[in-house]
Amino acid sequence: MKRDIGTFPFGQPIKKVCQTDRTQKKVFVLGVYASAVHARWIGPDKKTLIRALAVDSEPEIFWTGTNAKDIIEKIPIPVIAGKLVPADGKLNGPSGVALDASYLKPLSLKRSDVWLCDLVPHSCLNLGQKKAVDLKYNPKKVELHLPDCTTPVVPKTLAEESRCNEILEEIKSADPSVIITLGDQPLKWFASKFGSKLRLVEYGKPKENSYGLLHDIIIDGRAINCFLSFTLDKRVVLVVILQIGLIVMTSG
Repeated sequence: MKRDIGTFPFGQPIKKVCQTDRTQKKVFVLGVYASAVHARWIGPDKKTLIRALAVDSEPEIFWTGTNAKDIIEKIPIPVIAGKLVPADGKLNGPSGVALDASYLKPLSLKRSDVWLCDLVPHSCLNLGQKKAVDLKYNPKKVELHLPDCTTPVVPKTLAEESRCNEILEEIKSADPSVIITLGDQPLKWFASKFGSKLRLVEYGKPKENSYGLLHDIIIDGRAINCFLSFTLDKRVVLVVILQIGLIVMTSG
């Protein structure tokens, strides 16, 4: 039985967003939590009510923002509530764009080469988004006949034991040679259980040849190379490309 995660403003159900291609991959990428499709809410008087409001689950993990307009136009909204249009600029798909540009491209990887995963596999409200919902959306629900927003806030515990076990099963299915963790949170809530440090800073600075390079973690008795970084520093790009390239070639 599927667990009801919650509902976005304007009624779309929050969906679990996971890797769809379940074939084995050489590289496994672990992020924090799934993003969402963001819309600008414009009232019937043509004034903006909320500049960026999460209104639907991203259509794929680490979505790059493509077809945002089509997705938003399919969301029903009462005429008296105004309309929804795509949020401005780079508010849709920034995580996917950053993944492609800052990680995959420098490492000569394609989406088809990697298995993508998040600690929290669904959208959440950060504090700023929750404030916008509480101040702008909730007071108008009754007047405009809008559904309740039950989008969960970002949890204090990003990965309970049961979620860590799910991630572990995904890693076993992917059978990767390299795991890329995006920032501190995947270290703290998952990789540290298998031998990594809790924070990136504990690995030192890039010039010390530790931060941004590869370190082993032990999963099921097997050493897997773990790449730890917020983004690739130009000084370590070539080294990491050579390391990952050699690992992928020798493991396949």
